[in-house]
Amino acid sequence: MTVGDAWKDYLEHLCTKISPKTKKPRSERYIADHVNLSAPGGDIAKRGGKEKVRGPLWPLMQLKMSDLTVENVSSWLELEIRRGPTNAAHAFALLKAFIRWCNDQEKYTGLVSDDAYASTKVTSILPRRAAKTDCLQREQLSVWFQAVRGVTNPVISAYLQGLLVTGARREELAALRWEDVDFRWRSLTMNDKVEGTGGRTIPLTPYLLTLLANLKQLNEMPPNKRQMARLAEKGETWEPSPWVFASKTSEDGKIAEPRIAHNKALAAAELPHLTLHGLRRSFGTLSEWVEVPVGVVAQIQGHKPSAIAEKHYRRRPLDLLRMWHDKIEAWMLDQAGISFESPAGP
Repeated sequence: MTVGDAWKDYLEHLCTKISPKTKKPRSERYIADHVNLSAPGGDIAKRGGKEKVRGPLWPLMQLKMSDLTVENVSSWLELEIRRGPTNAAHAFALLKAFIRWCNDQEKYTGLVSDDAYASTKVTSILPRRAAKTDCLQREQLSVWFQAVRGVTNPVISAYLQGLLVTGARREELAALRWEDVDFRWRSLTMNDKVEGTGGRTIPLTPYLLTLLANLKQLNEMPPNKRQMARLAEKGETWEPSPWVFASKTSEDGKIAEPRIAHNKALAAAELPHLTLHGLRRSFGTLSEWVEVPVGVVAQIQGHKPSAIAEKHYRRRPLDLLRMWHDKIEAWMLDQAGISFESPAGP
C-alpha cells in the first residue's frame, strides 16, 4: 500500500463528503490544491506552453505508507523548503491532515504514526511565518490607480481595482459570474470562503459598476468575420463568457494570473511590492479614514462575526452597507484625484 494509493482514497473523501469544520462541501480551490501539490508534473501548461513542475508532495506518493516516518518526512521537508518555503509549508499542512484522516480510517489505522508530522524533528524545520503587512498608504492611492488604470488588458485592470474597492479575496472576485451581478439593485453575490456558494451579497459601488458595465459590453461583442470563420473551422461556436473577469487563455475561462500585470504596474509606478491579498488588507485599513464601523467592513469583506470587534454583532441590510461602501469608494477616488459622478440609482 503506497501513499499514492491512500491519497486517491483521501481525494475521493474530500470530493464527496461534507467538511466537519464548515458543514459544507469543500471548495474547488481546496480540492485543486490537493491535486496540484501531489501531481507528477511533466504536462504542458495551457498558459505559456511551459512544462509543469512536480508538486512538492509527489516524492511521498511513491513511498509505502509504513515509510512515512519522522526521518523520511523531515528529509522530504528540508528538500522542499529549499525549492520553495511557502509551497512546502502548504504541502506539509495537507500531509498533516491526510495522516490524521488515515488514522481515523479502519483501513489505514496504525500504518503511519502521528510523530511523522508532530515530532519536533519535523516541526522545527518549518520556516516561521512572518506577519504580512503589505498595504497601500493613503498618499499612494493616486499613483496606484494611475498605474492600474493604465494596464492595457481591461479585464485585469478592472479586476485589480475591484479587489481594492471591495476588499474581496482574490478567488472570490475571480469566480464572479454575470449571473451574480445585479446592475439594477447594485449588488454582487460572492462565493464566500466562510459561508460557501452564494454566501455573501455586498453592494456594487458606482465606480466599480461602470467598470463592470464596460466589461459586459466587451464580453457581449461578437468576434469579427475572420474570427468567426476560425471558430467554424474548429467546429466551435461563439457565445459570451459566463465569467465577469474572463480569460481566453486560462483552462477554466476565468482570470488566472493577474499578478504579473500588477507587479509590472507597481514597478512602473515605483511603488513597493504589494500582493493581491495586500489589496484586500488595504481596503480594511483605508476604510478607517472614513470612520466606517468595523462591523460594516467585516461584513463587506466576509470576515467571521466578532463580538470583540463590536459589543453586539449585528447583520446589516444591504442598503445600509451600500451607504458606507459608497463612502469608502468615493473617498478612495477623491484621494486618487479621479473625477467621477455616480449614476442615478439605488
